[in-house]
Amino acid sequence: MLSDIAHQRTQSLLRQRRVLLIAAGGSFLTNLALVSSLSTRDREVILQPINTRPLAISSSGVSADYLELVTRDVALVLLNRSPAALDYWMEQILKVADPSAYGTLRAELVKIVTEQRGSDLSQAFVITGLTVDAETLTSVVDGDLKTFVGGQVIASEKKRFRFGWRYAGLRLSLLSFALVPDKKDASL
Repeated sequence: MLSDIAHQRTQSLLRQRRVLLIAAGGSFLTNLALVSSLSTRDREVILQPINTRPLAISSSGVSADYLELVTRDVALVLLNRSPAALDYWMEQILKVADPSAYGTLRAELVKIVTEQRGSDLSQAFVITGLTVDAETLTSVVDGDLKTFVGGQVIASEKKRFRFGWRYAGLRLSLLSFALVPDKKDASL
């Protein structure tokens, strides 16, 4: 009799173990399917409304609207500077620099900082036009660049600047920045 009871308990425990193994296997397969579906999907982050257009960034690429807003902000930081805030100015530019271009950009910025430190030379830029190409990750900014000594305007010129970008993961970073030469300057 004791052997019959022991046999029934053993069979009951074996059934419970099989059900538990089947449930664990099903859970494992479900988790595996979820992980694979999440790793192949494009990631997307919806940004808070900062203008009239809804913005989102995705791992599949950068939208033209987002590239335009980032270009606008970086151009305004890069092209508006005063001697009182040169260290902050350089630090903010380097925060958006691509790691592969960091050294080159830093060397150029350090040269500007050493030239302007202790002077009364300031620069202000007013954007008059902005075009972006989200496919090639380039943008061109047109505007009026004014140079001041103290409070006196000593130069005011129309300038065009080209920005090159790199998009990796969900990070847009500055790869290059250059003044686009004037057509009349190029012919000289």
